Amino acid sequence: MSTASLFRIVTQILQKRKVAEKWVPHQLSEEQKAARKRVAEELLRRYETEGEQFLNRIVAVDETWIQYSEAQLISQSSQWKHATSPLPKKCRRQQSKFKLMMIVTYDKNGVIATHRVPPESTVTAAYYKKFLQDVLRAKIRQKRSAIFAVGVLILHDNARPHVPSAVSEILDNLWMASATPPAVQS
Repeated sequence: MSTASLFRIVTQILQKRKVAEKWVPHQLSEEQKAARKRVAEELLRRYETEGEQFLNRIVAVDETWIQYSEAQLISQSSQWKHATSPLPKKCRRQQSKFKLMMIVTYDKNGVIATHRVPPESTVTAAYYKKFLQDVLRAKIRQKRSAIFAVGVLILHDNARPHVPSAVSEILDNLWMASATPPAVQS
């Protein structure tokens, strides 16, 4: 059988098409989706109440791995699927030979600070607390000094280093200029 005949059978008679997987960062559980929805609704409510001043106060903190990896070509992950079949998905979880942990902080005006975590260190509550005190506070004073007058809102996730009481206390002590809580967690 010729390649052209095979292609015609697969595409026209069997109505299959070749599609590539869609990369998604995580497969979230229903509980995780609901928690993210609650946080988003709370942030929207605060924006509706406080307006642009609410957005001006937010400083987001995110840790991320910078990795070198050889990406799989789209043609390598393509599969033959029926037109009504859902698109395939996959989570990329491969380890690379080189990876580096970075803490990135930003607000609506752009990046405030990037911080490289030393290769043999991990971001613990103590490390995160020291980062907030020594790095982030200085960078905000340097780049966004006006934000201290109204109080900084730190937006971070519920990663283990972010939730201990020592971290909450440092957030309260360093940046609380009003009665509004200084941290919004998602």
